[in-house]
Amino acid sequence: MTVVEFERRDHIALVTLNRPEARNAISPEVSQAMAALLDEIEADDALRAVVLTGRGEVFSAGADLKVVAQGNANDIARGKGGFAGVVTRDFPKPLIAAVNGPALAGGFEIVLSCDLVVAADTARFGIPEVKRGLMAAAGGLIRLPKRVPLAIALELAMTGDPIDAQRALQLGLVNRVVGADQVIDEAIALAERIGENSPIAVRNSRRLVREAAELSEEEGWKRTLELMMPVFETGDAIEGATAFAEKRPPVWRST
Repeated sequence: MTVVEFERRDHIALVTLNRPEARNAISPEVSQAMAALLDEIEADDALRAVVLTGRGEVFSAGADLKVVAQGNANDIARGKGGFAGVVTRDFPKPLIAAVNGPALAGGFEIVLSCDLVVAADTARFGIPEVKRGLMAAAGGLIRLPKRVPLAIALELAMTGDPIDAQRALQLGLVNRVVGADQVIDEAIALAERIGENSPIAVRNSRRLVREAAELSEEEGWKRTLELMMPVFETGDAIEGATAFAEKRPPVWRST
C-alpha cells in the first residue's frame, strides 16, 4: 500500500495521507514518503500549488503511537522536513490543507505548516499531547501563538482540548468551512485561483508575508525591494499589465 498518494490536477498537486485504518497516523515511512514526494513537486515547474488531505474521515491523528510506545518517536521526524516530511521544510510553493476530518496532535501541526486551510464541518483541531504526558514538538507550540491570541494558544496547549471547525474559522485558523464532501474540491478551486497568477509573484509575496512578523518596518521595506526586483526581472510585471490592456489572459514567463 502507498502510504502517501499523489494525483496531478493540471497545475495542482493533490497529496493524500493514505493510512485510514490508522487514522492517517504519521509513521517513519509516511514522513520519508512525504519528503520524497515534496522533492518531486518542488522540482516540477508545472506544479504551482499543493493540496494536502487525508484518506477517509480523519485528516491525521498525529504521530503513530505504536512507534512512540516502542521508543522510536525520533524516527518519525528524523528525515528531511522533520515530522511528516513538511513541518520544518522551507517549501517554496503554496500549501493548502484540505482538512477532511479531525486534525489532532501532529495532524494539527501539519495543518499549521500549511499556508491556507479549507476545513470540513466535521473537522476538529487540537494539540492533546499533554493528556498523554507529551509536548507538541512538531511546531504547534511555535506556530499557534502566531496565529491566535496568546490566551487561546495557552488554553489549547495546556488543556489539550480540541476546537471545532467553526471556532477555528472564528479564530482565523482556517479560510473556509464546507461540507465534508466538498472540502477537496474547494481546496483545489482555491489552489487553481492561486495558480492563475504569476508564479514568482505568488512565491515572493508568500515569502514576504510569512517573514513579515519577524521583521521591523525598516527591515520589511528592505526585504520588499529584495523580493520585488526578481519579479520585475522575469518580465511578468510587464506581461501582466500588457495582458490587462489587451483584455486577454497573461502568459507568465516565470516558473
